Amino acid sequence: MFLYGFYGKPMSTNESIQSFTVKIDQADLDDLQARLARTRLPEPAPGDDWDLGTPNHYLREMVDHWQNTFDWREQEARMNEFPHYLTEIDGQTVHFIHVPSAVEGATPLLLLHTYPGSFVDFLDMIGPLTDPAAYGGSDADAFSVVVPSMPGFAFSTPLVDRGWTMARVARTYDTLMRRLGYESYGAHGSDGGAMISRELGVLNPEGFLGLHVLQLFSFPSGDPAEFEKFTPADYAALEHLKWFQSVGGYNAINSTRPQTVAVGISDSPVGQLAWNELFNNFGNGTSLVSRDQILTEVSLYWFTNSSAAAGRYHYEEANSGAEPQVNHARTGVAVFADDFKTIRPLADRDNTNIVHWSTFEKGGHFASLECPDDVTADLRKFFRNL
Repeated sequence: MFLYGFYGKPMSTNESIQSFTVKIDQADLDDLQARLARTRLPEPAPGDDWDLGTPNHYLREMVDHWQNTFDWREQEARMNEFPHYLTEIDGQTVHFIHVPSAVEGATPLLLLHTYPGSFVDFLDMIGPLTDPAAYGGSDADAFSVVVPSMPGFAFSTPLVDRGWTMARVARTYDTLMRRLGYESYGAHGSDGGAMISRELGVLNPEGFLGLHVLQLFSFPSGDPAEFEKFTPADYAALEHLKWFQSVGGYNAINSTRPQTVAVGISDSPVGQLAWNELFNNFGNGTSLVSRDQILTEVSLYWFTNSSAAAGRYHYEEANSGAEPQVNHARTGVAVFADDFKTIRPLADRDNTNIVHWSTFEKGGHFASLECPDDVTADLRKFFRNL
């Protein structure tokens, strides 16, 4: 089990907001240590490299670090530097960080996390976004920041019912922002967070300022004419997507049997670590995510036992029956060098109002962890032009 620390008045209605503190029970930390000590790795593949999946030599190094060097309490204290809350929306407990800026007129902004990431993705960005002057910036670029955990992730648990698609999460987040008193706001996201941001663009609620994402997931429809505008960079991005499809098998597994695979990774912390090989870019040598960052994310999934619900989004999306929608909201894209690159001609087909496009020579899928200053600067640039 894990403990939630609550402060403030009890919730009196399902629209109440309750303070929350991240505090994992010591018994759970002890249990993790005991399980790590009993780790049994599989028979290694010849060469013990990344070709067939997460290799033993990497897991041994990470388990040793997890047991002997990594400090969860230090990471927990870092999380609790920011105010956390819980509220109920659509029958679901929703956890979020909310840091209003002291700067008058600051832009309200949703920061929407990845899979297999969490609200932790954005801890390094909250200070510079809410108090830019303290980090060498201008008050004109200040944001009031809301960082929710997707329903089924981290402390937005347990997932109480079926049907949690990205569109439903987008509606939930719009309700959250109205509940917090924001009449207008923007959104930023990567991976699942990018998909939710785009769904907010499709929803385009009153006062929505636009979306800034690290990916616009658009794929060829089969029409040969779509390739007429392709540049060499677009073809390279298409090859990158093909590569991801060849190694990212968890998409197919989660979209068909998410509960089955969750049994293994919910019972083995090292299984959870191995399953989250996306943090290493599947071992292609480009990831800039540190060991402590990886272990913080993996530990959070482990302590909250949220791997099954987190993976279920692939299934819900694949079986929603929803028709593709065009996004007409104001949209900005930041493409990082080692990410699953957005293909501009296809993105333009599905998003009619792309007004900002940036490229970066380093960083990847987890750019908010790898290059938080670059993501922050690009967010400022996009929303500065409102």
